[in-house]
Amino acid sequence: MSQPSDELADLEPFGIFDIEAERLARFFAGLDGGSWHRPSRCAGWLVKDVLGHLAGEELYNHACLEDDLAGFASRMAAAGLSGPGDYNAYNEWCVRERRDTPAALILDEWLAANAETRRRMRELGAGSRDSTLTTSIGPYPVWLQAFHYCSEFATHADDVGAPVAAEEAPGRAAWRAQVARFALRERRSPVGVQAVDGGFMVGLAELRAELSAADFVDATVDRLPPDFALDPKLRAALVCLA
Repeated sequence: MSQPSDELADLEPFGIFDIEAERLARFFAGLDGGSWHRPSRCAGWLVKDVLGHLAGEELYNHACLEDDLAGFASRMAAAGLSGPGDYNAYNEWCVRERRDTPAALILDEWLAANAETRRRMRELGAGSRDSTLTTSIGPYPVWLQAFHYCSEFATHADDVGAPVAAEEAPGRAAWRAQVARFALRERRSPVGVQAVDGGFMVGLAELRAELSAADFVDATVDRLPPDFALDPKLRAALVCLA
């Protein structure tokens, strides 16, 4: 029987992780003062807030790498949060804690912390797909965790409007769709997904919809516009990487 990870067997996540991190780094480094205060595609967050979120979540990433989720939970409890599972509250805390910090300092914080995350993830996972690290759901394969990070970085790059060159867009859409299909299978989602010319046919019970590759990816990361024509039940069932 095939496994969800079979969807990703032909991809190497650590190089993708580097590419998406570098895309964000270039974009943030080129912003002027006013650009930091533009709304992002994340509801309620400015561009600077997205960077604050990225910097803050490196605390969790490093706790996973150091097998110290207990220490991370203690730090969260001291901040009035319930720990690694309280994702929404944690994300908002990361943003709130950095709102009054100059963007340049947040960028320096994120660049240093993420470089360490990527280096250590590659060292742990590049040689063997059996290597695991501690996560909030238990031990998890390093190479698969890297794909989750790749997806998140690509999503946030789109959220803030980081440029994607025309020649790399098709390949980027393809790997993101592969990761999305993996995530749906990993979650045992009831949604069926079939590749068709130009995109995917998705189905849930009697519901069917044909989506472009870009719209399929946006659906799985909960970024479809509110007025996008898709049944609410199918829309909700497709979300797996938000």
